[in-house]
Amino acid sequence: MAMLAMAGCGSSNNDSSLAPTSVGVFTTTDLVVGTGATAISGSRVSTNYAGWLYDTGKPNGKGNQFDPGPGPLTFTIGSGTLIPGFEQGVIGMKVGGSRRVIIPPNLAYGSNPPAGSIIPTNATLVFDITLNSVQ
Repeated sequence: MAMLAMAGCGSSNNDSSLAPTSVGVFTTTDLVVGTGATAISGSRVSTNYAGWLYDTGKPNGKGNQFDPGPGPLTFTIGSGTLIPGFEQGVIGMKVGGSRRVIIPPNLAYGSNPPAGSIIPTNATLVFDITLNSVQ
């Protein structure tokens, strides 16, 4: 959760012409569509996730992994406790679903990456997120 904390609806755009740099477009791709309750702004949710640096030269844009996911992460959507792109990426998911989210720097850490992490300044991030529950 430390990686997702703030340092300071998605589309399905996929642009394979992007160079393997830190530039990306906010994108959500449902890998598995859940069948349970839907996450909306204000919902308290529990997720499992893993995070990578975005690299179009790698399969699914997954470059170096910076967070293997510490286990269930529980938060309230819209509370501002996580990077905005992660919270936005969960909106619309149904319990039991999995989604890949590409988050550009302006919705991630921008020029303030977490101290001591491998996340560089202005990095685009990739997360695979599974929605466990919605309250």
